[in-house]
Amino acid sequence: MTPGEHAPDPREARSPAEFLVRLQALKDRSGLTYRELSARAEANGDVLPRSTVANMLSRPTLPREELLAVFVRACGLAPAEGEDWLTVRKELAARGTYEPDPEAEETPATPAWPGAENPDGKAGRDRPGPRIRRGLVAAVALGGLVLAGASVVAFLKNGHAGHPPRTPTAPAAGDVRIRVTGTEFCLGERRGTRTGQIHQLPCAAAGVPRYSLAELDGGRWRIVSDHPDFGPGCSGIPSGGRIPDAAYEDSECGDPTRVESFALEAYGTPVEGYRIVPVDSATPGSCVTVVGDRTAAWARLAQAPCAPDAAGQLFDFDRDD
Repeated sequence: MTPGEHAPDPREARSPAEFLVRLQALKDRSGLTYRELSARAEANGDVLPRSTVANMLSRPTLPREELLAVFVRACGLAPAEGEDWLTVRKELAARGTYEPDPEAEETPATPAWPGAENPDGKAGRDRPGPRIRRGLVAAVALGGLVLAGASVVAFLKNGHAGHPPRTPTAPAAGDVRIRVTGTEFCLGERRGTRTGQIHQLPCAAAGVPRYSLAELDGGRWRIVSDHPDFGPGCSGIPSGGRIPDAAYEDSECGDPTRVESFALEAYGTPVEGYRIVPVDSATPGSCVTVVGDRTAAWARLAQAPCAPDAAGQLFDFDRDD
């Protein structure tokens, strides 16, 4: 996990569904792909196939206890943190709900606010308790999300960093540079990693791997990658697209568990860009999407619901002859 980031707390889950949401968040916070989690587990002396992780996170039922233990270790949690996950899972499996110890939950880290005295002699009203602090943080975060949303809308409408909107380039067979419409970001991987995760990065720095389009039957396309370290491959969605926010990544071609064919659908009149739509994904209505901060380099791409305004979901296919 990124230094300074806290792992999701399983003790906040009150139902199996909430537990699974936090389990997915734990995987996201780890920053590891299924491939990397499997490798990390193997280094720990455990066995954790990629397909097993994908199935665990896509099912509505609680994972087996031994699988959960291996998974949280692979995500980098300390033993005490892993015990919290196992404890909550055990109670959810037995009772269908989880209720933490009320005394532990209600014990404040600082004196109650207002009116209580703090150890340094200052009135408690000068130092709000943890619930008040959480409320303030939530309010600030909400305000930040509103501002960020407005920035993203302006970014998508007006182009990137002052650049005027470009006329989108239609898909055609051959070498291409895949550009995020209205920006100076292109798709690529981080050199020196084995994840295959596809990000947006400045077009001037793109080029690993090189991409090309291969036309298939029925108006479908394959997005072929050629990596200088790992050789040829295909862009795709793992686990048949069963996981709603599955990573959009490069890997070896021909894996039957991956979605490797796409419809490249024109959007807007006149055309504003092209959506990359996984064909036969187990999560219908999905589009390849820039997730996270869409104005920042290295934002990752994943499968997400196709949005009515296509925010973060439009691409150009610039010829790269």
